[in-house]
Amino acid sequence: MKPRAVILLSGGLDSTTVLALAQEAGFDTYCLSFRYGQRHSHELDCASRVAAAQGATRHVIADIDLRTFGGSALTSDIAVPKDRDPDDHSGGIPITYVPARNTVFLSFALAWAEVLDATDIFIGVNALDYSGYPDCRPDFIAAYETMANLATRAGVEGRQRLKIHTPLIAMTKAQIIAEGVRLGVDYSLTTSCYDPAPDGTACGSCDACQLRARGFAAMGMADPGR
Repeated sequence: MKPRAVILLSGGLDSTTVLALAQEAGFDTYCLSFRYGQRHSHELDCASRVAAAQGATRHVIADIDLRTFGGSALTSDIAVPKDRDPDDHSGGIPITYVPARNTVFLSFALAWAEVLDATDIFIGVNALDYSGYPDCRPDFIAAYETMANLATRAGVEGRQRLKIHTPLIAMTKAQIIAEGVRLGVDYSLTTSCYDPAPDGTACGSCDACQLRARGFAAMGMADPGR
């Protein structure tokens, strides 16, 4: 029987690639997405299509409402930055940072992993094409993994030694796309935009759209999602 793994799946390019990598590594994949009050909720439609297309064992969408706290352009009435100079993307923490989002998401993944008797969680964080998010750094992931192994009954009883996998953390966007192409990922099913039109059409000018566009350009490819 294949080992089980929880995959944090946003419906974006990175998490879709991570799902394919986890499957290549021989895991039975359980995908977890979140309806958290994000303005780009179209990503959940993409996540559902990706999970189905890639043959995930199960896909769950959990409901939490981070609009309760706000503090981000993705969860409150703050404009999403557009047409920023790419050189400015690493200049501080952008307003699209959602406070403690990955901490919250990993906590849900930890809970589900314990229920599934799984010892592996995959997340598509990236620290090379760095967007300024503190919860995408290797030291955050290492600290969270240490905490996670102290936090559950399965861990205390010695039945679970949790590993958080971050296979993209040191890759450029072009390298991530190359991995996905190698694995046959259909990127037309994905979205990366922070501020899409009501029909899901990407804006093409937010930070996430620019990072994605540069990745496909570096590969000499047209973006199949545009």
